[in-house]
Amino acid sequence: MTAPPPQLPGFGSALQIRGVVDAVAAQLREAIFAGTLPPGAAVTEALVASEFGIARPSAKAAIEKVTAEGLLQRTANRSARVLTIDTEDVHDIYQTRRRLESAALRDLASTLHAPERARIANEHIRALRAEHPSEIIDHDLEFHLAIIDALDSARMSASYRRILSEVRLCMAQVQGRQLLHPDLIGDEHSRILAALQLGDAESACEHLTTHLGRAESLLVESLTHEE
Repeated sequence: MTAPPPQLPGFGSALQIRGVVDAVAAQLREAIFAGTLPPGAAVTEALVASEFGIARPSAKAAIEKVTAEGLLQRTANRSARVLTIDTEDVHDIYQTRRRLESAALRDLASTLHAPERARIANEHIRALRAEHPSEIIDHDLEFHLAIIDALDSARMSASYRRILSEVRLCMAQVQGRQLLHPDLIGDEHSRILAALQLGDAESACEHLTTHLGRAESLLVESLTHEE
């Protein structure tokens, strides 16, 4: 008679709780990117527990997870709130992106390497309509990540991913306000890839500067009008 497998008390429930926390964190993240949870909105344990029908400890863990990603901010003795990005933040985020992505483009141009992953992401953007902002964001982010990851540098990729939540939040605000049409995004991406294939680092960086600068300017203008 075969003996039953050994039991590991508590492991199953711990994994189940972790699954719930991850799922709720993903929903909070999506709500922030979609604007359902607007900048500055309070995200309390009681609200999350009630909304998702989960225990308060799980709600707290989900909030802490999203806070660690930089999408929520929490100060002492206060509820977490959705990150608010002002015009100075936008300038800094886009400047950081320009520095990191320009460095990547220069290295890639030296080997005439236009990442296939970036090309595929751009094809997806071209197939989309402006009515699908969340999908545009996903593929736009994938395009820029592909440029960075093509360097095959763990540290470079890690550096870019440290600002990923803020980058995505900016993209979400640009698309949520319908400031850039996917056709224009696709055209500008194509120019960057074409310059890489020719080994023209200067043109690739110029196209990147135009591409990021347009989004930055439009978002700053929109935020300024709301103040």
